[in-house]
Amino acid sequence: MRNLHAIRSRFMRGGLGIGLAVLVVGLAQAAEAQPEQASGPPQAGTFRSGVTLIRTDVIVRDANGAFVPDLTPADFRIDEDGVPQEVASLILVHGGRVFNQLVPPPPVHEGIILPERRVQSQIPGRIIVFFVDAMHLEPETTPRVRHFVKEVADILVHDGDLVGLISNGSAGTAVDLTYDLGHVKSAVDGIVGNGMTPRDLIENTQEGPDGPGELRWRAHRAFLTVNNVLEGLAQIQDRRKVIIYVSSGYDLNPFALQRLHRVPLRDELLRERPLDLAGENVDPTEILNPLNRIERQGAVFADGELIAELAEITDTATRANTTLYTMDPRGLISAPDIDYDVPIDAWREYMMAARSSLRTLAELTGGISIVNTNNFSELLRQIDAETSDYYVVGYYTSNPDPAHRRRALRVTVARDGLDVQARDSYTLARTGEPTVLPGPGGP
Repeated sequence: MRNLHAIRSRFMRGGLGIGLAVLVVGLAQAAEAQPEQASGPPQAGTFRSGVTLIRTDVIVRDANGAFVPDLTPADFRIDEDGVPQEVASLILVHGGRVFNQLVPPPPVHEGIILPERRVQSQIPGRIIVFFVDAMHLEPETTPRVRHFVKEVADILVHDGDLVGLISNGSAGTAVDLTYDLGHVKSAVDGIVGNGMTPRDLIENTQEGPDGPGELRWRAHRAFLTVNNVLEGLAQIQDRRKVIIYVSSGYDLNPFALQRLHRVPLRDELLRERPLDLAGENVDPTEILNPLNRIERQGAVFADGELIAELAEITDTATRANTTLYTMDPRGLISAPDIDYDVPIDAWREYMMAARSSLRTLAELTGGISIVNTNNFSELLRQIDAETSDYYVVGYYTSNPDPAHRRRALRVTVARDGLDVQARDSYTLARTGEPTVLPGPGGP
């Protein structure tokens, strides 16, 4: 939907590890529980040149912004790296009703002729998983977070939707996929934010060679949790899959100058004997030079590490054909709390970095980011519309080379005057190795 190329161990606390396993198992069971596809009369045979079926969600609207529900497989054109591909499957979801118009035969090797199958079947509604990143939500926001998640669930979840919940932190919990929204809303009352406040970030963080190690660990655990859920969602096909990602965002090197000015840390650094690039002794006060400070505090590496983890999450999401909608439940924040004893410029820089991480996750997976706004209702209605009317288009890639992992994708329709919203790339999974996010303990 937007340019993917623009952005490039401790166990989970509490019962989250067990809860996550239950949720992922539930995803697999939901996939197996889909109605069996009945084959119709044989149609004209076709050759399949690949064995990897790629699926992507496509939203088509007319000039007035209304969804166009009467497209057929012949109307779609798919190009992968500029090479036309044959439409192998097409699912239409309109107003929550699912029409399975073309189901692909099992993948086979090149040269095998298979009949196409047209079926009439009903598949249940969407799959919506709430991920509440309590490790990045401050304790004082807990009541607001609980109310916000329930409000979002009431607006987005409809009859026929499967909904699940997972949260991390000391009160981490998970609710398996269920049609009972009340069960999920009851679990929301157990969510407790235990994120770090700006004061905590400045006064109570332990410095490491790459900046605050606790922040890196917290962010990595959040991303790893979402990555595991996405791998579970990848087992479910031909359904709209959404993760509602509730967090305040990520900055792995916040308030670098303020942390450096802590008296104990400054005294420790000044006792060292820093060397210049030539290896000669320099004035110890040079350690407070902004350029030296940024390098020492790990800012350069922190930004690169965060970008790498965000890129890995978005790649996994595109393979799972899952959209992330990121939301900051704090709403519009124009100034720091009076208890946050930090300069306004440093606070704004911190907020901008955190919000940018949430916008990145949403934009690169085709979603919408709700941050720094109190206009929740309008944006939630837009999300509901996007997830209620859409096509799921599938094709067998004609390029079987697993080494060519990142591929450009372009979806168009034959009719003029229509707006097509679809992902513009995808990345194949790595072969011969488990999926592990980069970062602490990772590759």
